Order: sequence, then C-alpha cells, then structure tokens
Amino acid sequence: MTGLRSSPGVERDGASSVTPSAGSGGSAVPVGSGGSSRWVALLRGINVGTAKRVPMAELRAVVEASGASLVRTVLNSGNVVFDRSTELSAADLRAAVLAATGVDAEVVVLSAERFAALADANPLRIDDREPNRLGVAFAAAPLDVEAGSAAAPPAADLLPEELVVTPEAVYQWLPNGVLASPVPPAFWKALGATVTARNDATVQKIQALL
Repeated sequence: MTGLRSSPGVERDGASSVTPSAGSGGSAVPVGSGGSSRWVALLRGINVGTAKRVPMAELRAVVEASGASLVRTVLNSGNVVFDRSTELSAADLRAAVLAATGVDAEVVVLSAERFAALADANPLRIDDREPNRLGVAFAAAPLDVEAGSAAAPPAADLLPEELVVTPEAVYQWLPNGVLASPVPPAFWKALGATVTARNDATVQKIQALL
C-alpha cells in the first residue's frame, strides 16, 4: 500500500472497478483515435485509510477539464486512463487536483505505449505467480539504478522476495506481502525520483483499457 515503510509499496487489489466519466461511453477506442493519444496517470498515496481522500468522480472531472476525453478510472487508488491530443504534464495535473480537492499528490504520467511496455517487461511475471503479490513502481523520471542497487540489501538477504531495478521501473515479487519486505526506505530515497507502485492485478486492469 502506498506510503508504507516510506516506500511506494504495492496497493491491494479490490473488486473490479473501471469507471468512465459521464458521457465518455464504456467502450475503448484505438490509441490515436480521433487525433488523440492515450495516456495513463497514476496518483501517489491517495485514498489510503482516511488520508488524502480523492473521489474518483472528482478526479475524472479534473482530467476532463484539462481537455481530455474518454476518461476512465480503475479502482479507487488514482489510476486514470484518458485520451488527449497532447501530453498532460504531471505538474499540471498535480496542481489541478490540489485546486479541486485540496489534496496534494505526486503524479506519474505515461503514454499508453510506455505503460504497456513497462508492464510487459516485468521479469518477475513468471511461474503463475499471484498478480497481487507482484509490484511495479513506475517512475516519474529516470531512476538512479546504481545508487538504488547500492542501497538495496543483497539478493540473498531479500529471499524469498525478489527485486529488479531498471531506469524506468522497479519490479518486486512480494510473496510475504508489502509489510514483510526487507527493502529499506533508504533504497527508495536513493532512486532519486518519484515512483508510485501498483500490484500487477491493477496493472493488468489498466492494460486492458489501452
């Protein structure tokens, strides 16, 4: 769960919930349809317990007000898929959410193609592992892989957990859950950029809309 152990954590997957904005329709359209491109926005640390509450209807309205169309949210954890002719910057979306809801949440925005590529590149999606025990932390900017790797425990000390660090994402296999992870807060800080994590069950729900 985002924010636990001073790490991005991995959210727990709930019941299937893909919610379109009013008037957007429920069907997907190809990437680039109507001259627009498809994008994914991920908010960090919202709707965890009673802190940083952002209703998904308000989040969809904020994204629509930016000029986006076919705006849909996945679950209640700040996952938005939308079409827009140009990229919506993370800084602009963060400011718009703050203005509309009073919640200041860091944001990662990725093209649909980039999100799908990072999801498909997950080297830990093997052996029929439970998707809700696999984590992907998406980065807002290139990560310092060398510094992060130096701050991580040796692989042998992580077992049975597994950790793979790349310039654009961090992949985790968390068989004992997020709270039992031996990865220290110093690791996440050493990466040098904002990351926000989702479990692979949520990642796959988002991918289904791309």
